[in-house]
Amino acid sequence: MFNIGFAELILVLLIAFLVVGPKDLPKVARWLGRCVKKARELMREVKQEIGWDEITEETKSIRKDIDQTVKETDISADLREASKAFKSSMDEARKHTGIKKP
Repeated sequence: MFNIGFAELILVLLIAFLVVGPKDLPKVARWLGRCVKKARELMREVKQEIGWDEITEETKSIRKDIDQTVKETDISADLREASKAFKSSMDEARKHTGIKKP
């Protein structure tokens, strides 16, 4: 969540130890833990109220449908085949008329 490494954690704990003091550090840690827990619960409730999970799932479904539609409507393979056929026809016509490739 916060992407804190071991060295950063030690530094934060050292600063907290110096600022708060060894006597009150456990109290502050418990208070901070409760605040984080309440914040997580609040975020979970807000997500439920606004239907965040449903919105996320619907968005994923729509994206999958769009990707499938794009794959189905992709005409690049048809264009490559038409280009090959055209080149083949042009080469055949050049053979019969004696015109050389430019």
